[in-house]
Amino acid sequence: MKIIVGSRGSQLALTQTKLIVNELSKLNPNVNFEIKVIKTKGDKIQDIPLDKMNDKGIFVKEIEEQLISYEIDMAVHSMKDMPTKMDERLVFPVIPKREDPRDALILKNNLKLEDLSMLETMIIGTGSKRRSYQFKAAYPKAEFEPIRGNIDTRINKLHTQNLDGIILAASGLKRISRENEISHYFDEKTMIPAPCQGILALQTRTNDYQVIAVLSKVEDRCSRIQYIAERAYLEEIEGGCHAPVGAYCEINEDKITIYAVYGDEQGSKLIRDNITGTTDNADELGRTLAKKMKRALEESYEKR
Repeated sequence: MKIIVGSRGSQLALTQTKLIVNELSKLNPNVNFEIKVIKTKGDKIQDIPLDKMNDKGIFVKEIEEQLISYEIDMAVHSMKDMPTKMDERLVFPVIPKREDPRDALILKNNLKLEDLSMLETMIIGTGSKRRSYQFKAAYPKAEFEPIRGNIDTRINKLHTQNLDGIILAASGLKRISRENEISHYFDEKTMIPAPCQGILALQTRTNDYQVIAVLSKVEDRCSRIQYIAERAYLEEIEGGCHAPVGAYCEINEDKITIYAVYGDEQGSKLIRDNITGTTDNADELGRTLAKKMKRALEESYEKR
């Protein structure tokens, strides 16, 4: 049996695709996997900040089209890049074990996090409103510079441009073995990550049961629960395309707590809240929390 795997061509995308393909190959020795690189709109347009691109599927659309047209048999994406609405012909049948969900800070000149408060000004590289608004709440003097490009490009910009630090997903740095450059890991409850950050999206055709059977061997129960809770929150919040949205599901035996952050696009309002319940109610809990936070944001405007 041969399975053609679609992937973006960036260093991180190919590295994480190879990681999951290697794992699947060990578990399915009779299957031959072949990786096919597919260029997406997000790869082609590098001069526009992501929050200015009004397109939720910029890193996935072209790959999904090849999956639907049988040019590939499965795709590997970063789950946090996936739009909340998906073609019914496609599915995420399996959720593999999650990598570190936290955001990470890389600082220039061996600075430490505690040194930042002593700086007169600081410029942090990130194109994410979720990251910049949460960081500014803790460090009001911080200014932000949007940066695009792969991880190597962003780290290079830290050392060649007027930046004091950059914020990246810890999962990406770990997957390409650059975690030794991390100055500080943010706690998931204080710098709440993007929903499903660190989870790989293994996508297949809904009715391709042979491929689904091959993938089923890497299913991870805890990661599945986190995916259900955080994805439900994101689906229900459906804020403006570029509103800051973060969610993290913490599991403690059969109980979960979902921590979330939500705000307006200008960063003038940023609301944090959490909800606790049982693992079998992960979807409902995510949606309940999202509805509550949407109401809270609306009410904050009415009080003005």
